[in-house]
Amino acid sequence: MNSPSPDKPYAPSCDRNRDVILERLRIHFADRHTVLEIGSGTGQHAVHFAAALPHLRWQCSDREDMLPGIRMWLAEAALPNTPPPLPLDVSRYWPDASHDAMFSANTLHIMGWNEVVALFAALPAVLSPGGLLVIYGPFNYDGRFTSDSNAEFDRSLKAGAPHRGIRDFEAVDALARKAGLQLIEEHEMPANNRCVVWQQVRGT
Repeated sequence: MNSPSPDKPYAPSCDRNRDVILERLRIHFADRHTVLEIGSGTGQHAVHFAAALPHLRWQCSDREDMLPGIRMWLAEAALPNTPPPLPLDVSRYWPDASHDAMFSANTLHIMGWNEVVALFAALPAVLSPGGLLVIYGPFNYDGRFTSDSNAEFDRSLKAGAPHRGIRDFEAVDALARKAGLQLIEEHEMPANNRCVVWQQVRGT
């Protein structure tokens, strides 16, 4: 990717992980139509994935203060399948539409646990029956970190904001099951991350 303009937000991690994530999305989103991205951040992932998967309508969303930066990335890419980003606060308001796929990268450890609970509780209303949820990021297993680097990352998260932290996979999966989702893949990714895929099996 070319160097970003100085006024446009940029996250180096998006450039590092976008292609390995895209490999999984090519598999799981091959028969999808509309994707709601929860927490689009800078918008870098959105333009990369939407360009590579033109059959998808890729709907960005994030907090209001993040939307101007996302708009810059979408405007520069000028893709036909990326509508304007929508405001989304997992605890307060969601876009008024149903989607057959949802994606979120590196968000669960930024949210407070109450927000993670709110996110999954909202899924039955916004994810269509048979819809897929794909989450990318680090997880703990059996209450343990998967690497020393993840343990250090967790410490840095909590030092910056005590409500943040790497989530236990088992606790998140329990929330998914409560929302009517079934785990269909838990894939190991580079840099001690995971790509986890659930499918909505309960009608709403």
